[in-house]
Amino acid sequence: MTDRVLGYGQQHIGDDDVAAVVAALRGEFLTTGPAVQAFETAFARAVGARHAVACMNGTAALHLAALALDLKPGDCAIVPAVTFLATANAVRYVGAEPVFADVDANTALMSPEHLEAAIVRAPSPPKAVFPVHIGGPSCDMAGIAAVAARHGMTVVEDACHALGTTGDGAGMPFIAGDCRWSRMTVFSAHPVKMMTMGEGGVVTTNEAHTAKRLARLRNHGLVRDATDFTVREQAFAADESANPWYYEMDEVGFNYRASDLQCALGSSQLAKLDRFVERRRVLIRLYEEALRDAPVRGIEAETRNFGQRVGWHLFRIRVDFRALGCDRAAFMRRLLRRGVGSQVHYMPLYRHPYYARRWNRQGLPGAEAYYAGTLSLPLHCNMTDGDVGRVVAAIAEAAEPGPHA
Repeated sequence: MTDRVLGYGQQHIGDDDVAAVVAALRGEFLTTGPAVQAFETAFARAVGARHAVACMNGTAALHLAALALDLKPGDCAIVPAVTFLATANAVRYVGAEPVFADVDANTALMSPEHLEAAIVRAPSPPKAVFPVHIGGPSCDMAGIAAVAARHGMTVVEDACHALGTTGDGAGMPFIAGDCRWSRMTVFSAHPVKMMTMGEGGVVTTNEAHTAKRLARLRNHGLVRDATDFTVREQAFAADESANPWYYEMDEVGFNYRASDLQCALGSSQLAKLDRFVERRRVLIRLYEEALRDAPVRGIEAETRNFGQRVGWHLFRIRVDFRALGCDRAAFMRRLLRRGVGSQVHYMPLYRHPYYARRWNRQGLPGAEAYYAGTLSLPLHCNMTDGDVGRVVAAIAEAAEPGPHA
C-alpha cells in the first residue's frame, strides 16, 4: 500500500488566502464586521444575483431557505432521492415532509418529468421543490420552474456542488445562483467544494425582502433597523429617536452567522473562482481522454455533454461491479491500497433508517440504478496532470480479474 493517498476532495489554500485571514485576525472585527458584507457583495456579483447572505455552512443555508419559505408541519416539499442528507433534513427542520423524486440513472439529476411524478405521489399539494445540481451540472431549471409554476410551488436550488456552472437554458444564458428560475439558491463553502470558507454557506436571491429576512433569521431573528420596530413605547425615546440599546425579536431565528475570518477566506478564494473552475474542467478532460484512450473493462466516465460550462465538483465513474467480479467495497479497498481514495455520492435518502421509516415505499428505479454503479474519484485543484494518470492506472489494476493483494 502506498503511503500517499489521493483523496476525492481537498481544499486549495494559497499564501494569499492565509494573508487574508491574518489581516482579518488583526482587524477590529472577528465577526459581524466589514469582511462579511464585502464577501456577500462579491459573491452576489460573481453569480449574477442581487443579494447574497452568508452563513456558517451549507446546511444552515438550506435551513434558512426553508424558514424563509414559511414551510411548516403539514406541508411537503419535493427533494430528489439522491442528494446529501442536508437537502431533505432542512425540510424536516421546519416540520415539513420531504417527498422524494426519482433522478436520472446516469447523472442523478432530477428532471421536470421526475418532478411531475413526485407531485402526483405527494400526500398534499407540495409547497416547494429543491432541485439539486449534483456533481456540478445544472438541472433543467427552465423546465422545473415551469412545472413548479403550474402547481403553485416555490423553487429553491441546491447548488452546493455547482458554483461556477454557467450555460444556456430555454434560450437564455444562466449562472448557477442567479436565481433566474428560483426564489433562492443555496451554496456550500466546505473544504471539498469549489471554494472554501473553512466551513460556510451562502443563500442568493433577487428579492430584497427575502435577503433581509434571511439575514434576520441567521442572527436569532433580531431586528435592529428602527424602521422595522413594532413596539414604539419600548423602541423610541420621548424625542422620537430610537433608543440606542434597543432591538426586538418578532420570530425565532438561529445563530447561523458567518465570521469575518470565514468571509475573508471566502473573498480570497472567490477571487480565484475562474481559475478553480478551469482547472477542474482540465482535470475532467484528462480523465475522459485517459479512459477513452485506454478503456477499462466494466468502467466508463459518468460525465456527459450538458451544454454547460460546468463547475465540476465531482468526477464520477459508472462501474459494472458484476462484470468485475467484486462488490463496490472490495473495489474501493483495492483503489485505496494503490493510494487512491474514492467515495459514493450518494445513497438514496429513503435507504437511511430515519427516512425509510417515514417513506415506507419501494425504491425509485432511476435512483437505484444510479446508486448501484456510481463511484467518485479524486478531483481537486491540488492534483497534477500526472495524478490523473495515476488514478486511471489504479482503476485499471483494480479492475483486473484474479486475486488482489
